[in-house]
Amino acid sequence: MGLFSRSPKTTTTTAAAQPAPASSSAYVSDIAGDYVLDPSHSRLGFSARHAMVTKVRGSFEEFEGTAHVDTVNPAASSVTVTIAAASVTTGNEQRDGHLKTPDFFDVENHPSITFVSSKVARQGAVWSITGDLTINGRSNPVTIDFEETGSAKDPYGNTRIGFEGATTIDRGDWGLAFNAALETGGVLVSEKVTLEFDISAIAQVPAAV
Repeated sequence: MGLFSRSPKTTTTTAAAQPAPASSSAYVSDIAGDYVLDPSHSRLGFSARHAMVTKVRGSFEEFEGTAHVDTVNPAASSVTVTIAAASVTTGNEQRDGHLKTPDFFDVENHPSITFVSSKVARQGAVWSITGDLTINGRSNPVTIDFEETGSAKDPYGNTRIGFEGATTIDRGDWGLAFNAALETGGVLVSEKVTLEFDISAIAQVPAAV
């Protein structure tokens, strides 16, 4: 889900700048503001059960987005994310090629996967974000719970915030219907897919007037 675009100032944080766990005090007192996702330190991934016995995990290598965080009025917060569908990777070239076909993401006709929030709520360190997820030209609402993992000023002056979240969807709702029956019963690919997010976002400094 993302939020965000690459920043030229991003770099690996030092041990002292690692985000604090949600149960600890944050390094930044108020995380309100506008942010861009840092793709170099974020992961938009997924997992699905294969042949009823194990899980295959994958991710997208190209994505960008933005987020507005309002800590006083969380409902005024918002998130948008755009993912390049052709950047899907699972560590297997043949499988990745199949995922790009009309059996799954149909990247030639639908090059982008998008998420646009429609509702944001907050309870403590957990932000519940509901929005429209569009895959293959089909849009369906999904809700993802994100937990704050911390905030910090990195050595390059960036204010960073971190979130982790996950949700489970039925891929058939987006037309990702390919499957094959197993001789022993069951199917090759599970209908349920877990979406997994590890987010690092960078605050945007307002332009000088």
